Amino acid sequence: MARSNAIRESYGDKLFLTAVYVFLAIILVVVLYPLIYILSSSFSSPQAVISGKVWLLPVDFSLAGYKAIFSNPQIMTGYGNSLFYTTFGVLINVSLTIMLAYPLSRTTFYGRNVIMGFLVLTMMFSGGLIPYYLTVKNLHLLDTRWAMLLPGAMAVWQVIIARTFFQSSIPKELGEAAELDGCSDFGFLWRVVLPLSKPILAVLVLMYAVSQWNAYFEALIFLKSQNLFPLQIILRNILILNSIDSSMMVDANKMAAMQGLRDLLKFSLIVVATLPVLAIYPFVQKYFVQGIMIGSLKG
Repeated sequence: MARSNAIRESYGDKLFLTAVYVFLAIILVVVLYPLIYILSSSFSSPQAVISGKVWLLPVDFSLAGYKAIFSNPQIMTGYGNSLFYTTFGVLINVSLTIMLAYPLSRTTFYGRNVIMGFLVLTMMFSGGLIPYYLTVKNLHLLDTRWAMLLPGAMAVWQVIIARTFFQSSIPKELGEAAELDGCSDFGFLWRVVLPLSKPILAVLVLMYAVSQWNAYFEALIFLKSQNLFPLQIILRNILILNSIDSSMMVDANKMAAMQGLRDLLKFSLIVVATLPVLAIYPFVQKYFVQGIMIGSLKG
């Protein structure tokens, strides 16, 4: 008679495991329910939303909120601006981060400890909002797209993660072999280092993309022209200020008469604003854990 080699769990272990599963299930419900509620409300009728009939599934299925969003010129302009800031912002962020992090990871780079000291110093001490504003003003970046791209072009925390990844994953012998073959430093970085650094590149792209997509503070203090506003400013006006500019509703005047359209717009806009981040994450998820763990723990 075959005997099972499995270790029998004690009563205390089973009780502890059950408690862990119950706790995780509660956390899952707490995190997941607001998302389901927002998604269901965005597909419900305005009357059902304002009367509080929606609590789990859509009631009186309707696409009125999404029709209002996609027929609204200012929201679509904000959406296009956010895509622009995210795309070009990530290109600038990742390029500058790699160009600074890789030299700092090489032991042959003279003065790297001093530079790292200055970088870390900026994490602990800030110049404050007024010097920050005056710097942007004196650079003539106010009310331009560059105000959303250049002031936050590089994050020290991401530089540290990338530097640690390069230190841990790119052996110096590889660089020495490439140098013997006549490869330049930039050629080694482009042809060897970057192809071997997909995990950290995925981490940087995701972290910077989320930051750029959700950025609204810079737009709030640096931008005045509404045609430059990102989607988050428009979303903020609707959610926090609880107001919708009547000029925004040129194509939706008839719908504006419907009671509850404002609440429906909030839910629909949250879903639309979240979609790009949700679309990126599955493609970088397999690299994310590897890149963030190596970059943050080793070295």
